[in-house]
Amino acid sequence: MQRPLRSHQRQLAAVVQAMAAGETEARDILAAVTPGGGKSLLPVLAAAALIGAGIVERVCWIVPRDSLRLQAEEAFADPAWRATLGHALSVRAAENAPDPCRGLAGYVTTYQAVAAAPDLHLAEFRRHRTLLVIDEMHHLPALAETDPVAAAQAEAAGEDQASAWSRAILPLLETSAVRLLLSGTLERADGRGILWLPYRRGPRARTREVELDAEGWAVVGYSRAQALAERAVLPVTFGALDGEASWREEEVEVGPHRLSAPFPSETTRPALFTALRTGFAEALLREAFVAIRDLRTRRREARGLPPGAPARGLGKLLVVAPDQTAARHYLEVLRRWIPPAQAEEVSALATSDTPRAHEVLAAFRLRPEPSILVTVAMAYEGLDAPEVAVVAALTHIRSRPWLEQMVARATRVDPQAGPYEEQRALVFHPDDPLFGGFRRRMETEQGTLAKRPQERRRQPILPMWLLDQLPPAKEGITPLASNALALRYDTLRPGPELAMRRPEQEEAQGEMLEVPSAAERRLRARLGEMVAIQAVEDEAGRAGPRAGVAGPGLYHRYNACLKRIMGDKSRAQMTLAELQAAIGWLERNRLSDHLHLLDHDPRYAWSVRKRGAWKPPVARRAGPGGASAKAAG
Repeated sequence: MQRPLRSHQRQLAAVVQAMAAGETEARDILAAVTPGGGKSLLPVLAAAALIGAGIVERVCWIVPRDSLRLQAEEAFADPAWRATLGHALSVRAAENAPDPCRGLAGYVTTYQAVAAAPDLHLAEFRRHRTLLVIDEMHHLPALAETDPVAAAQAEAAGEDQASAWSRAILPLLETSAVRLLLSGTLERADGRGILWLPYRRGPRARTREVELDAEGWAVVGYSRAQALAERAVLPVTFGALDGEASWREEEVEVGPHRLSAPFPSETTRPALFTALRTGFAEALLREAFVAIRDLRTRRREARGLPPGAPARGLGKLLVVAPDQTAARHYLEVLRRWIPPAQAEEVSALATSDTPRAHEVLAAFRLRPEPSILVTVAMAYEGLDAPEVAVVAALTHIRSRPWLEQMVARATRVDPQAGPYEEQRALVFHPDDPLFGGFRRRMETEQGTLAKRPQERRRQPILPMWLLDQLPPAKEGITPLASNALALRYDTLRPGPELAMRRPEQEEAQGEMLEVPSAAERRLRARLGEMVAIQAVEDEAGRAGPRAGVAGPGLYHRYNACLKRIMGDKSRAQMTLAELQAAIGWLERNRLSDHLHLLDHDPRYAWSVRKRGAWKPPVARRAGPGGASAKAAG
């Protein structure tokens, strides 16, 4: 039996069919799909159509964490979708070794892997026309090289690991034949823009929003309202537990203070921090445990299963802890409520310091047991476990992207759990005003805004999947005690829709001049592609000691060299005329002849001896991107 496509999947199929037929010039596809709405099929749809039409030869799918690579492989291997789409493509989870595809249609890698070996992946992209798929694109901040506003933000935000990933992935974006960018949210927790996305001025002061109708882009949107209407995700009921907490700060005992309040105050976060590590947390954990126990009991009785018999589709509990120490404590508490003979089989822990954590995650996804998983950040994003029916949100994080992803762990429809009408996601959380604000925003906003940083110094934002390595205690605060007071339930209403926008759907217009902003974007991308071509060509010609030179990759050294040549202006700062001049210069010159301009820059300088060991070719034909040999004379 063939599976039906959801509306956003049909929309993407129409976009790639238009590309294959030459009916659109778009080569960038942005899929803004509500968490749990089914993003993982989109790369399969795109690859099947574009490889079949000869538009691309391979697909490279980049995911934020190693645990998601298996799920990407499974998306291509799913027999039901193979029958529905009529494809026979396979991809492999690749390490940083030569020939990552190994004869298959593509490979899956991670942000970290690309950052560790950027030249290897860039060379693959230059050898084959590639469909680049970037999963959870919002993790990659915009860079000063490509985004004029990011240039102003760079000093305030500082260089972090996410920026390093952006720098490594940018050349792949610039050299890929087609780009498919996936995300469940179009905003970052730190308010910065997202790499590669086009922006325009937002409706409020000091904001920008994603330009959904930018030239050369096709945007596929799938809101929570659409997903609910198509029964692609489950309705969410929130169990908000109020309480009060006391703590010691600078040798002074503070509290008790209530968690709930109309607005956040100076006691909101200390009270939440304390509650998650004292008696309140156990009370909330107990509510979630009883809920999943009762649900599994009802489903067993409906199927006529004896108590304790393993079966799929009974429902599972996901506990999200604030840190690793709390996670281990929560697991001990849960196991006290489970018969000793079953405790280790039924409940498990998966954190970054847990042995075989990835195996535990796989078992939680694919087997009847464990039915309770305690984690911090490893399972918050991308975990495809439809059996999760209850979430205990014992996390201090209150950024919208984080919480949306966490809630989405429970909103997937479980085909083994009975009729859709009988399924519902249940999320227990502290009843603090910050979580309440998230719920209101989730209902009323699109999540396409990027805020400019405030003048005051901001605290750096850690990557979401590394937050489980936070220390167990907040400096200056000693949790003393907390207790739960009242529990209330609310059902989340769907928010507004993000409509699908595609250039070919717009009414035809007469001949128009290219607007400057679109021309600048096009020329910046063209300039990056030409730099990447020269870097790949020269990288292939390196030999001997030159191949082991330390420091940033050749692509970034060439970018820095071009910046020196153009008067210390990055691509993001260049005018339209300067971008055209830079392209003209690259068509006549090779950057390898001008690397001496970086000799006094400690980030890119290398010794005369090492540079002298390598001689770049002096005569080349024009490459596919237009870069040619240095003009004679």
